Amino acid sequence: MRIFISTGEVSGDLQGSLLITALKQQAIAAGLELEIVALGGDRMADAGASLIGNTTSIGSFGIFESLPFVLPTLKIQRQAIAFLKEYPPDLVVFIDYAGPNMAIGKYIRRHMPSCPTVYYIAPQVWVSSFGERDTEQIINISDKILAIFPEEARYFQNKGADATWVGHPLIDRIQNFPSREAARTKLGIASDTICVALIPASRIQEIKFLVPVMFEAAREIQIKMPEIHFWIPLSMERYREQIEKEVQKYQLRATIISSQQQEVLAAADLAIAKSGTVNLELGLLNIPQVVLYRLHPLTYWIGKNILKIKFPFASPVNLLVMREIVPEFIQETATSENIVRAAVELLLNEQRQQQMKADYLDMQQYVGEIGVCDRAAKEILQLLQLGNW
Repeated sequence: MRIFISTGEVSGDLQGSLLITALKQQAIAAGLELEIVALGGDRMADAGASLIGNTTSIGSFGIFESLPFVLPTLKIQRQAIAFLKEYPPDLVVFIDYAGPNMAIGKYIRRHMPSCPTVYYIAPQVWVSSFGERDTEQIINISDKILAIFPEEARYFQNKGADATWVGHPLIDRIQNFPSREAARTKLGIASDTICVALIPASRIQEIKFLVPVMFEAAREIQIKMPEIHFWIPLSMERYREQIEKEVQKYQLRATIISSQQQEVLAAADLAIAKSGTVNLELGLLNIPQVVLYRLHPLTYWIGKNILKIKFPFASPVNLLVMREIVPEFIQETATSENIVRAAVELLLNEQRQQQMKADYLDMQQYVGEIGVCDRAAKEILQLLQLGNW
């Protein structure tokens, strides 16, 4: 049986790889022969997928930010559709990656209406003021929605979709992280060194819009607290040269590392991070953090003033409980002064640290129980077998 999985960007590749591992294990236990083909990245390939296109480096967020990726994305979509036409799948799984997945989903609905489809980790339309049209499209292309947030499942169920809450897959991944002590030993971090993780980019646009303000803030923190050392885990090795130049420009005492992100996160006393999946990893590890995000100014202005797009929060940590657990600074408020103030308070104010960790415990009730990927894989394989009876 052939499953086609479609996702993009670094986070999609990670989630896809975790799902593929669970699917492979359950297929073996059930005596099923499973072939998995995918749009994704190296992690998915390592987990056992045959890639028909690598999508980790062509992701973006925003209007102007996406322009350089329009043609590469269309090319990938055409490759995927040509493959599906020649080798029809028995089931399709979409993971995030809204635009391309909507296009591929519409093609499957039109030309392969009997092929079961699952949306796992759907675009976050449930928290957007602009999500009604996309919600309808997601439901139209999905026989089943596997929700990672409980409120997301209720949202889709109320819209008439077949949606099930499976929990957030990071709760599974976090079990493999080292302890703080083991991580610091492996990285060679002295006990009296304050370790601050800087996590600026998984997309190329974030090098331009986030690195300068994040590194400027880091320089100011370094002046205030000379015992600090920064660690910068790379999401993609191709960003190393640009980030090295910025580290030198801002004269940061920093170590750039490409293969030990888990150790860096687990070892940190604090993280200053872009908004994204990594915020939830940090929350599950109980690491204090400051979150920021910036877009092209015109993208942000159009979204806010013309499209009237509103999100209650940017970080998934805050979205889970719909209140501010971690400070997040978006666009105009993402200034070095704001970041420095929030970061120094978290480093020096033990009461503030303890409050954030207590809030993390509240948040962790909403991520589900261990075994998320197994539950998702079980739902998918049940649908696969049902579709092939």
